[in-house]
Amino acid sequence: MPVDFNGYWKMVSNDNFEEYLKALDVNVAVRKIANLVKPDKEILQNGDHMIIKTLSTFRNYIMEFDIGKEFEEDLSGVDDRKCMTTVSWDGDKLLCVQNGEKEGRGWTQWIEGDKMHLLHKATVQTCRTETREKMKKELMQNCTEI
Repeated sequence: MPVDFNGYWKMVSNDNFEEYLKALDVNVAVRKIANLVKPDKEILQNGDHMIIKTLSTFRNYIMEFDIGKEFEEDLSGVDDRKCMTTVSWDGDKLLCVQNGEKEGRGWTQWIEGDKMHLLHKATVQTCRTETREKMKKELMQNCTEI
């Protein structure tokens, strides 16, 4: 059975983010602002259908997909590119491959205890983000039913 990623996750750390954004050719002004914010993640998982919301005071980004099915991802809120993306299970981890202008782009996401880890990669740069669960999925379900 796959890991349950449902929850609201608060950022704890974001290592090497500046270099990761440089590898994506994100302009310096956006990089500086992005480094100041600590986005939250809200994840809604129903079987193999997932919605991952990255929420911040600067920009929000919503990614909706089915595990194992390729889709066109519009990264307008990130680096203004489009790519063909596939997210699949790799054991207890989510593995994302983003095929487009940037070679070697994607991410891996997994949970250890009450922490969710996210390793972004683009070309040779990586960025490791750690978040801590703030709200349990049962509470989230009650909120969405209201």
